[in-house]
Amino acid sequence: AAGEEGEGQGLLAHVESNFLFYFFFFLFPVALDILQIANLWPLENLTKLQLDNNVIEKIEGLESLVHLVWLDLSFNNIEVIEGLDTLVKLQDLSLYNNRISTIEHMDTLQELQIFSIGKNNLTFLEDVIYLRRLKSLQTLNLSGNPFCSEEHYRLFVVAHLPNLVYLDFKLVRNSTVRFLHSLTGKSEEAQVLALQEVEDAKQKELEHQQAAFVEYLNGPFLFDSLHEEDGEATKLVSLPGVEELLQAYPSWFVSVCESLYNYGLEEYEKREAEVSKFYKRFHEILAVKQEESKRIISDFESRNERVMLYFSQGKEEIQQLWDALMILEALVSNDLEVRSKLPPEGSHSQNLVGSLLQCRDLENQHFEKVMEIVQAILKKISLFQLEEDFPDDLRTLFEDKITVVNIISVSHSIRLRKIDKRESDMLSNTYQFTAWFQSVQAFQTESDRNRACIEKIICLTNTLQKELDSTAVVLKPKE
Repeated sequence: AAGEEGEGQGLLAHVESNFLFYFFFFLFPVALDILQIANLWPLENLTKLQLDNNVIEKIEGLESLVHLVWLDLSFNNIEVIEGLDTLVKLQDLSLYNNRISTIEHMDTLQELQIFSIGKNNLTFLEDVIYLRRLKSLQTLNLSGNPFCSEEHYRLFVVAHLPNLVYLDFKLVRNSTVRFLHSLTGKSEEAQVLALQEVEDAKQKELEHQQAAFVEYLNGPFLFDSLHEEDGEATKLVSLPGVEELLQAYPSWFVSVCESLYNYGLEEYEKREAEVSKFYKRFHEILAVKQEESKRIISDFESRNERVMLYFSQGKEEIQQLWDALMILEALVSNDLEVRSKLPPEGSHSQNLVGSLLQCRDLENQHFEKVMEIVQAILKKISLFQLEEDFPDDLRTLFEDKITVVNIISVSHSIRLRKIDKRESDMLSNTYQFTAWFQSVQAFQTESDRNRACIEKIICLTNTLQKELDSTAVVLKPKE
């Protein structure tokens, strides 16, 4: 009996056939709530693996499954595509309904034919271009991602992935390809280049917005991001009165964001103008100083062609040259130090805080109104006066007062934290820019220049003094 028990415990470690594993996962697809992928190393000959509908957060432990052809990791909590480098034979991969925000780390999957990554957090349509390196890809599912709502989404994907046969469970028809050709009358490659130019322009615009610290404020992006993790709270949208609230709330919120966006761009232009003005004056001052230094040295040399023969008078002239050059350098250094200080950012920071305070106020007002509606419904439930046509899913949700209140409160807290983070990021970027300009770019450059200039003055006067000393020794009369 003991031997049989030991044999049973070591079954997974010594299994040689993949049949039992395949049989268990496909004939008994129960939810195991697996959090971590582990202990698969003995199954190196495995060709199919289904781990969907679990709570897996990270792709790991698959390195030894080099013969894997089919992998299903859908309906999990995965945030990053990783750990697939050794699965070079993989042909079918499903990452549907996870939390992935970037398509990456798939370079070795050159045999991949079917890829499903719908219902994730893919925001940038440009990420699709990464898939061009997968030459065997024919079937792709991207449906349910944020970028699917963008104009010409389907045309963009088909243009960049010309080998696709199916996109989002639909056949890529020849008419779509012909339409792409008709857009420009050019070849497919030329169309891709044209679209790439458009995307490059978008990227350049995004970089401009990032430099102004206002990226994704020119539209509903911030508002949408506040609600992307609502979860159960999304069910409350169908409550009587909530739909009316959601008609006005987004437009007000977006209006505040767009005002902040325009203000941020204006402030950016002012900062750029100030920086440009500083550097222009910086180089002007250095040029004037250099010319003045040359003039002083030239005057000294012309006056002392013969005077250098007289030791005492030459020494005095060198001291005067030293004084003149050091005074000029001190004046230049002080001028540049004053000009390297940008105007204080106090008013700019106050305007940022004020705008995001309006966003908080709008969110708080929305939260209070939703709570009023919820409290009214809870009161009706307690008095058995709830309407018969009240949705069943909401009726179930409202069975527990604490649960429904917690759902709304948690959702509200998450939104406020996201607004706080955006405010913190914008203020931090503003302060970092000021610190960078003053400490790194301006002060450090000026400090290095000042130090080098003083070294040159010392070197020049020391050289002249040595020449004077040697001349005095040569001309000393013999006794």
